Amino acid sequence: MKQYVVIGLGKFGHHVAKGLGQQGASVIGIDTNEEHIREVSEYIEEAISLDSTDKYALEEAGVRNADVGIVSIGEDIEASILTVMALKDLGVKTIIAKAASQVHGQILAKIGANNIIYPERQVAKKLVKNLIEHTMIYETIDLSVSMKIAKMIVPKFWVGISILSNTFGEQYNVKPIAYKHHGTWYTKFESDDILESGDIIVVIGNNNDVETLSKRV
Repeated sequence: MKQYVVIGLGKFGHHVAKGLGQQGASVIGIDTNEEHIREVSEYIEEAISLDSTDKYALEEAGVRNADVGIVSIGEDIEASILTVMALKDLGVKTIIAKAASQVHGQILAKIGANNIIYPERQVAKKLVKNLIEHTMIYETIDLSVSMKIAKMIVPKFWVGISILSNTFGEQYNVKPIAYKHHGTWYTKFESDDILESGDIIVVIGNNNDVETLSKRV
């Protein structure tokens, strides 16, 4: 079983440690705040109060050679940096560190953190993505009695294919007429224009085919 160490048990660290513990993982939680220790102790194997910048204290707590160390110290940048250095010295295999800024993240990466996370930024991006997807999933415009245009977020079954693929005509009887990629609309296509998750595509087809497509999106 992998050994996880979560250092910094504030809101983010608490949920990480709790979530790992509830999945049956072996977790050591570390913080200097006794209240944080109490709040997470029922969910994980060990919750210890100590100074994570002290390499020897970490070693005594059983951190040496742990599989994954998660450093959730965002505000105290000095403590965050020293903790990552200590984990690196103790042979922790993978170090994931929370950063308060881009510069903070760059420093953490240079001293040995394998993965840098920016929780607020990532939550914001996820929120924007969800808002966009729920606002516009599939819209149609009647061109005539028999023809429609459909505008949609690129569905999973079209992700990774060329905008000029025969798939549109052969399988769905529709034709792409425009798509939006990284904020820019395109109406002229090249064979290497590959659709990605989050792109928006506009297709044209007869009413029946556009309605059939809507049931698959």
